[in-house]
Amino acid sequence: METIFGNLQGLKSSQLKQLQRLYHQRIPGDRITTPEFSQRLAAISTEINLPVCAYVNRRGQVIRVGVGTPRQTQIPPMELPRYGAERLCGIRCISTHLKAEPPNDSALTAMAMQRLDALVVINITGTGFTRRGGGATGYVKEAYLAHLVPQDTRALIPSAAFSESKNGQSASWSISPPLNLDDLAQQDFLDLVEGLEEEFRREFVAQEVDADHDRVLIVGVMTDDISLQQFHDTVAELARLVDTAGGDVLQTIQQKRSRIHPQTVIGEGKVQEVALTAQTLGCNLVVFDRDLSPSQVRNLEAQIGIRVVDRTEVILDIFAQRAQSRAGKLQVELAQLEYMLPRLTGRGQAMSRLGGGIGTRGPGETKLETERRAIQRRISRLQQEVDQLQAHRSRLRQRRQHQEVPSVALVGYTNAGKSTLLNALTNAEVYTADQLFATLDPTTRRLVIPHAETGQPQEILITDTVGFIHELPAPLMDAFRATLEEVTEADALLHLVDLSHPAWLSHIRSVREILAQMPITPGPALVAFNKIDQVDSATLALAREEFPLAVFISASQRLGLETLRQRLSQLIEYAVDLQ
Repeated sequence: METIFGNLQGLKSSQLKQLQRLYHQRIPGDRITTPEFSQRLAAISTEINLPVCAYVNRRGQVIRVGVGTPRQTQIPPMELPRYGAERLCGIRCISTHLKAEPPNDSALTAMAMQRLDALVVINITGTGFTRRGGGATGYVKEAYLAHLVPQDTRALIPSAAFSESKNGQSASWSISPPLNLDDLAQQDFLDLVEGLEEEFRREFVAQEVDADHDRVLIVGVMTDDISLQQFHDTVAELARLVDTAGGDVLQTIQQKRSRIHPQTVIGEGKVQEVALTAQTLGCNLVVFDRDLSPSQVRNLEAQIGIRVVDRTEVILDIFAQRAQSRAGKLQVELAQLEYMLPRLTGRGQAMSRLGGGIGTRGPGETKLETERRAIQRRISRLQQEVDQLQAHRSRLRQRRQHQEVPSVALVGYTNAGKSTLLNALTNAEVYTADQLFATLDPTTRRLVIPHAETGQPQEILITDTVGFIHELPAPLMDAFRATLEEVTEADALLHLVDLSHPAWLSHIRSVREILAQMPITPGPALVAFNKIDQVDSATLALAREEFPLAVFISASQRLGLETLRQRLSQLIEYAVDLQ
């Protein structure tokens, strides 16, 4: 039996049968609709006093019938047969409307989200009659034909842009003047859609970026617990993360909410806007500025139609790309598996049926359970290896401490210039780049500095550690505990700050919060402000006032390094005295 979608409450069985018979109708392949089909649809809509939508493929077959508006009956993105910015979906919607007016914003938005070949809106009169033999006539007052406009596919469609202009053109669609059914039936449908798709394809190819890069839409949600500046900094940082991961940010959508929507993070209207914008821009990935629960990801992907990830997943991807050593790769894999495990989901037969009692007997162990067990085994094995790595690092540290060589850990927000400073001080050849998390693996080098009291040269060890970031994901904190122990076991810390970044004060707070979460309290720290060659005098004055004991340097220009060496010797002397 053919399925009827939408609001079916109160419908009689005879009315449901009339709707089901629509599935047996056939429209000529080169016609948008026929007068007979339109009148029949309008007659049924008049009888039930509700709008009706028929979805027709390019062979003229009715593949879906819904009771309700185009918005209420739209096809979920995952069920559409064709999807992409360079083509239409191959389905048109013929919809009835109870009022005599052009297609409204809601119907047009649904058309754009599904990338329908066309939308026909038939305004019904409320009267009419059925002729002998079953034919219906007199039910249609006028009809409108709407379709997407290729030349505007790269323009962002904000909510305010949905209004129709005087000539029937809007930001992303075209609407015909009122038509009678004979005029509508004379339209060459195949010529229309083939012409539109050719323009879409030309537009898409002209603006397509490197196929290896994800085309990303960022979604930021501002809640009452953060300031406007914090929100802007978070969204800007997420854009940098996406860029570092190899994606191209095409657009950012923002919403202010008092609290997060438990199912979709953002409101229903904003989800529609995200889906429409993603379609319009040809995005293949949506990135949210916060952690998403597994159910939120599923709900969003079902409504938007493309892959949805959160901030943590972007950071994990960067770590996976950047890890070079076996230890780094080991820790990244552990973090990814711990993140993935709760996100394994099943439906129906995939869910667990093991157990005893009514309703629990079934097919036995399922693929979902098998995958979950395999991942748990892998996590256990990786954790054992991380523990061995931890013990190995501990032995190395004990050997260094036995030789009584003082150590300094270089810490700071990601992209503060830690690797550049290590290279400048020790001539190490650590990879550097103006990217977030350019280096992951800790590098230890010997550095000669003057002794604080005697002035004689003395050797210390300085270790470049993984960069910190605001709200460092918990799986990374746990997986990288072997690396982060370099921080807790060092005699002292050199906290490097990128003074050229607008949010440098916030970065200092974030680093201190992460250090406070360490299981062992780190040693004394010296704050060093980097990139002073890129800041103005007002920022310098503020930093000197807030942090009078700090050092001011430029690692890339090698400014202030001699002062830094002297202050490091004083720091080491103080740290050793504390022990």
